Amino acid sequence: MKVVVIPVTPYQQNCSLIICEETKKAVIVDPGGESERILSAVKNHNVTVDKIILTHGHLDHVGGTEALLAQLDIPVLGPEKEDAFWLEQLETQSTMFGFPHTTSFKPSKWLEEGEELHVGNIKLDILHIPGHTPGHIALFDAQSKQVIVGDILFNGAVGRSDFPRGDHQQLISGIKQKLLTLPQDTLVYPGHGPTTTIGKEQKSNPYLR
Repeated sequence: MKVVVIPVTPYQQNCSLIICEETKKAVIVDPGGESERILSAVKNHNVTVDKIILTHGHLDHVGGTEALLAQLDIPVLGPEKEDAFWLEQLETQSTMFGFPHTTSFKPSKWLEEGEELHVGNIKLDILHIPGHTPGHIALFDAQSKQVIVGDILFNGAVGRSDFPRGDHQQLISGIKQKLLTLPQDTLVYPGHGPTTTIGKEQKSNPYLR
């Protein structure tokens, strides 16, 4: 699995392009904005995108979805259904955070713990890890030992839990039970900032001691 990170929006949110190099199939994860930059990356890598996946419903992770759908006839999958209220409030979020007006939408399908998604020959396992938002998911590829975690876990930090329906203890428990149990050399792609590994965060992340 090849992951191309595309930082977008003033929040420098890490949109990810997951590529199966054998089949040249790809998915876009968390298109927060700047859809033309994302489409340019798709063109540069000469891949065919067949779906968009959302890790959670915050505007800086989903704000470019509709602009992409205007040019790509593909489904939108995720997050878990408990994040529906965030997607329903996208207009309010865009006003609050000074983003371009963003209309609410529903995904083609909500995702659940234990489901599998395929990107060409890649199999992604869905992990439901609430706390930052109640419907937040992560995407784990066991074969290449890579996980895309959105705003659950960062290099040296964890996601905020002071948003509506956030829960810090739930977040920490989910990280420990579902992420720190992955192989130590698993590469972690956070929603903001640099990549890290499960082993590094287990040893040095002050929020996980």
